[in-house]
Amino acid sequence: MGTSRLVSRRRQDPGAKWARIAMAVLATVGVIDTGSITLKRWGVLGNLSCPMGADGCDKVLNSAWGTLFGNIPLSLFGLLAYGSVLLLALLPLLPGLQENKADLSRRTWWGLFSASLGMAVFSGVLLGVMVLKIQAFCFFCVLSAVLSLLLLVLSVVGGGWDDPGQLLFRGILLALAVLMGGLIWASVVDPERPEAPVTGQGVAPAVTGISSPAAVDLADHLTASGAVMYSAYWCPHCHEQKELFGKQASDQLQVVECAPDGRDNQADLCKSKGLTGFPSWEINGEIDSGVKPLSELADLSGYSGNRDF
Repeated sequence: MGTSRLVSRRRQDPGAKWARIAMAVLATVGVIDTGSITLKRWGVLGNLSCPMGADGCDKVLNSAWGTLFGNIPLSLFGLLAYGSVLLLALLPLLPGLQENKADLSRRTWWGLFSASLGMAVFSGVLLGVMVLKIQAFCFFCVLSAVLSLLLLVLSVVGGGWDDPGQLLFRGILLALAVLMGGLIWASVVDPERPEAPVTGQGVAPAVTGISSPAAVDLADHLTASGAVMYSAYWCPHCHEQKELFGKQASDQLQVVECAPDGRDNQADLCKSKGLTGFPSWEINGEIDSGVKPLSELADLSGYSGNRDF
């Protein structure tokens, strides 16, 4: 009778408490890691001290793979993922949840396994892009990948799984789905991918926004100071950057077409610059990739005029 109660109690409370606590600690580190990157991208934090060189971190984070859905930092999604893991790890440990603790524990272990597996697989895709395509080292990116892998190991070891076969089956399906989605996304945003067919024979879409006087003044200043925007006609981020200026101002910019089949292209010049993504700005001899707010371009170029963009 005593043995039956003991077995029943163990089945009602699967998993190890120490594993939940360890996952909560790792997730907290992940929140700090991805949160710092996100705040830097939003201009809230200044320069981050990146071990083994800040240039590598900036090159990776400002590349074509550094954002999702336009101009949302990829690190923001990492922040949300680590925050979810932190919540799932701590939820069954909170007081006042004893009545449904067994069911809550089982559900959160599945959530922890699914989240950590998806994060680990997607981090693997990102590491592959970093090494093979961007060819730069980002400490924060590697740290996030290591954290994701450790979270996955802890979810498997500490989950108290009754049916390892079901765990393996679901894990394989989820890993394949995340891997395929990650590879498709990485190839779609790759600035060196074969150009997608567009109308206009290598001509970028027309800019339709109306420029403010300040945006026109900034564009004139950038051109006068020798600033260059390296673009590709098929690049959605490049079009987004031009729309920030508006039609009148973007017409004043010095834009270099980098797609080999783009109209009036200077692909050899772009290749010689070692560009890692589009758009890329060359201001005062420095290359900086990614869509830039007009206020940031004003700061980088020393613009002192009207900033009512």
